[in-house]
Amino acid sequence: MDNVDLTIYRGEAVGIIGPSGTGKSTILRVIAGLLKPDTGEIYIDGKLREGLVEDNTDPVGIGMVFQQAALFDSLTVDENVGFLLYQHSRLERSHIRELVEQKLEMVGLPGIGHLYPSELSGGMRKRVSFARAIMSNPENTQAGTEVLLYDEPTAGLDPIASTVIEDLIRSLQNTQGICSTYVIVTHQDSTIRRTADRLVFLYQGRVQWQGTVSEIDHTEHPLIRQFMSGSVNGPIQVAG
Repeated sequence: MDNVDLTIYRGEAVGIIGPSGTGKSTILRVIAGLLKPDTGEIYIDGKLREGLVEDNTDPVGIGMVFQQAALFDSLTVDENVGFLLYQHSRLERSHIRELVEQKLEMVGLPGIGHLYPSELSGGMRKRVSFARAIMSNPENTQAGTEVLLYDEPTAGLDPIASTVIEDLIRSLQNTQGICSTYVIVTHQDSTIRRTADRLVFLYQGRVQWQGTVSEIDHTEHPLIRQFMSGSVNGPIQVAG
C-alpha cells in the first residue's frame, strides 16, 4: 500500500479491482483487522482501531469470506459454520446446530451439515464459507455482522456457479438484510457488474481511479480501458 486513502460508507457495495499482486486482498485483511498497517490509521464507525481484531472489539461486526473458502477439511460443514460458537460460547450443541442450519438455509444449502468439505463442489464450499462469515453469537446481541468482505468469491467457478454466488452476495445485503455493507475483490467481469455499485481501481499500491460501475464502459482512463479490455498494450505492466 502506498498512501491509500479509502472511505467505505454504510449501505455501499464496493468493488476493489485491479491487476494481480497490487494489494487488493491486503486491503481486505487490513479492514478485517487481520493485518496491521505499518503506518496510517483505520477507523471503524468513527472509532480508531487499536491493534488487530483480537485485541479489541470493533463497533460494528466485520466478517470475511476468503478466496479459497478456507474451510477446515477435518471438520464437518456443521463444525465449520458453527466454529465460533463451538469454541467461544456456552450454548448447547443442539442450539448451535439449529443456528448453523438457519445459516445454511440462508445460503441455499439446507441439510448438508453432516458432510465434509471434500464432499462439496467448489460453489458449495464458497456458500458454506458465506454461512460461516455471517454466523454470530446470540449471547452477544451486538455481535451481528454489519460488513462483509469478499476476496475473489467467484474465482475458479463456472459461469452458472458464479451467478449463484453473485445473486447470493446481493441477497445477503438487499433481501435478507444480513449485512448493510460489503466490499468485494474480484477480477471477473460478470461479478464486477452484478455485485458492485462503486468501484475502486488499485494499481501499484495506490488508488488510481474511483467511479460507478456504469462509468467503466465510458471512462477514457487508460488503466481502466486496458484492464477491462484485457489488452497487453497500455500503462499496466505485464509480467513477462
